[in-house]
Amino acid sequence: MSFMIKAEKRTVFGKNASRRLRREGKIPVILYGASVESVPLIVEKTDIFKIIRSESGENTIFKVTIDSGTQNVMIKEIQADPVTDEILHTDLIQIAMDKAVQVSIPIVFQGEAIGVKTEGGFVDVITRELEVECLPQDIPENVVLDISELHLNQSLKIEDIMIPESVKMLSDPDTVVVHIAVPHEEEEVVEEEEEEELIGEEEEPEVIKKEKVEEEKEKEEEEEEEGEKKKE
Repeated sequence: MSFMIKAEKRTVFGKNASRRLRREGKIPVILYGASVESVPLIVEKTDIFKIIRSESGENTIFKVTIDSGTQNVMIKEIQADPVTDEILHTDLIQIAMDKAVQVSIPIVFQGEAIGVKTEGGFVDVITRELEVECLPQDIPENVVLDISELHLNQSLKIEDIMIPESVKMLSDPDTVVVHIAVPHEEEEVVEEEEEEELIGEEEEPEVIKKEKVEEEKEKEEEEEEEGEKKKE
């Protein structure tokens, strides 16, 4: 689905002006690009919501009309309220369709791991996005990673992800993406058993040492008693 939104140039600035815009259902925006100067704009909040809720999300390439001109753009950054998640401000970046861009692609996990299904483990996701570089029209919506063959304590890395030939991988191939982990309670039992073994190993020399001291003391006492008997 292609999106086209209408923007108007922003002429009034400041926190109060931004609050008024948001109350009216609009968002302050800045458009950046190699062939354009930074342009402050105003767009409808519903238009931004439609884009970020689409299948390609923030990687969506869409058109913005300003006056009589149209630009191909992507969302560069969204500033949101940390408490309410309300969008406060959005940065857009101009896109040249013949130049490669660097983007983050979501990783979708497919299948139920053997280590979860039959071995009592759980899926521990380490990395949820893949950094890639490609032409704008070749940006994948996501990449799929099948985890169904994973056993307990096994993992998959970035290098295990298949991507189209038109896409260049930027993420470190040795980065772990997903791991089938042991439940926390079982890990604690194993750790407790190991600690008990270590304590036992540490206590054993102390017991032997104590026994030797007592034996030497008893021997000294016996020698003293024999010496006293001889004197008598």
